[in-house]
Amino acid sequence: MARLKITQTKSYIGSKQNHRDTLRSLGLKRLNDSVVKDDRPEFRGMVHTVRHLVTVEEVD
Repeated sequence: MARLKITQTKSYIGSKQNHRDTLRSLGLKRLNDSVVKDDRPEFRGMVHTVRHLVTVEEVD
């Protein structure tokens, strides 16, 4: 199964509460934090919600 490396590249200051909660749910606490998650529809949906704050790359 593919894995995704999700990195927070922009600050959540000034963004909606829903976006802040989504970043927290992904495990991102501060700028330049990275997490590796399985490539599942649940995580893809979360990333889509905060796509302007994060970058995503596939990891093998």
